[in-house]
Amino acid sequence: MEQFKGKVWVLGDDIDTDIIIPTEYLALPTVEDMKQYGFSPLRPELAGQIGEGDIIVAGSNFGCGSSREQAPEIIKALKVKCVIAKSFARIFFRNSINNGLLLIENDKIQDAVKEGDEIEVTLGEKITYNGTDYEIHSLSDNLMEIINAGGLVEAMKKRNGVK
Repeated sequence: MEQFKGKVWVLGDDIDTDIIIPTEYLALPTVEDMKQYGFSPLRPELAGQIGEGDIIVAGSNFGCGSSREQAPEIIKALKVKCVIAKSFARIFFRNSINNGLLLIENDKIQDAVKEGDEIEVTLGEKITYNGTDYEIHSLSDNLMEIINAGGLVEAMKKRNGVK
C-alpha cells in the first residue's frame, strides 16, 4: 500500500465550493490563475501557505454547494496530496475523483489533529497521528485507477491506448 506524510491544514464543517473558489474568480482564464484565491473567503492567506504534499483535514459536508468542477481542480492545483474529511458532498466527491484528487473519509481525525502537525496516510488502511491509528476504508480499484492516472480523461486515454 502507498504511504505518504503531509503537513495538516484544518478546516471546519460545511466548506462549500464558494469558499473553495469564489464565483468572482471563475472568469479567470485558467485554474492556475484562480488557485491563489482558493479558500479566500475563509482565510485569504491560506492558498499561499499550502505547500506541495500538504493535507487538508476538514469536518462534515466538505464540498457542499454548487457542483462547480473548479473546486477540486483548485485544490489539486495547490498540490494538496489529499483531503480528509468526516464526510463529503456527493457531487464534490465524484468531481474530485474525476479530476484525480484523492479524498479520504474519517470521522475522528479532525477532532484530534492540530494545524501544522504531520500525519501519515497508508492508503486503504489507516491514518497515523501521534502514535494513534485511525482506520480508513479503501476506494475501489476503478476509482484508484482514475486518481492514479490524474483524472477520468487520462484514465480513459490510458485504458484505450490513446496518447
